Amino acid sequence: MTAELDTLSPPDRLKVRAEDYDRIVAALDFLSENWREQPDLAAAAQAAGLSPHHFQRVFTRWTGASPKKLVQALTHASARKLLVDGASVLDAALESGLSGPSRLHDIFIAEEAATPGEVKSGGSGLDFRYGYAPSPFGVAVFVIAPRGLSGLAFCSPGEEDDAFQDLARRFPQARYERDDALASDWAGRVFDAAAGEATVPLALYGAPFRRQVWRALLTIPSACTVSYGDIARAAGKAGAARATGAAVGANPISWLIPCHRVLAADGRLTGYHWGLDRKRAMLAYEAATG
Repeated sequence: MTAELDTLSPPDRLKVRAEDYDRIVAALDFLSENWREQPDLAAAAQAAGLSPHHFQRVFTRWTGASPKKLVQALTHASARKLLVDGASVLDAALESGLSGPSRLHDIFIAEEAATPGEVKSGGSGLDFRYGYAPSPFGVAVFVIAPRGLSGLAFCSPGEEDDAFQDLARRFPQARYERDDALASDWAGRVFDAAAGEATVPLALYGAPFRRQVWRALLTIPSACTVSYGDIARAAGKAGAARATGAAVGANPISWLIPCHRVLAADGRLTGYHWGLDRKRAMLAYEAATG
């Protein structure tokens, strides 16, 4: 598995990946051509010329994901486009090779924590509460779902509505109810050093690649910085620096998902959605508080 590569030196790691290349290409070609048939592990392994057990290890070691996960991602991407283009949930499920809406529902929840119907309708049926509270970085704007925190933005006094609308346009048809008392409670949980980040449940809604990038951001230690290239590699998309930058910029939960810790390759502070002054303040705050 991936852990096996971590024990090797960089040259040996590259050698192993090179040896696996032809089998991976054959498997990827097969899965890309046949994902609508929802092929099982045995079929994909046969295409690569390996036993199922060996193929599972080689494929996961090389790509960082299982063959089943790749098929699921291809299915989700196809179904999502069909839904956005106007297809019904049933038609999107069947066109994507699934037995029906229930399977599509499971895939969408796994991939972006929203149901197919919620994606198709722009969030219609989703209920959020939002509110404003003071924070170390200006006014904090909270958007809270039943499952946890879905949005956290920052702004200066007088800019609250614009900051909220920036978060709300992700799901324009959802229902939003203002609750500043709840926002104040969440601010205490987020910014109280004694509480710690582990006590804050996150409810992330977004396309698979963006969620992968946001998960990579969560691995950056406090008071440390990385480059956009580092995040692209951590997300398994080393060649997708521009798409990674866009995903970092679209992070809906500032501070807790620490996109402020990402710098340009030359160490410059660039590209913070809520302002470079705020990004600089966040990094100084972390350095001072340890």
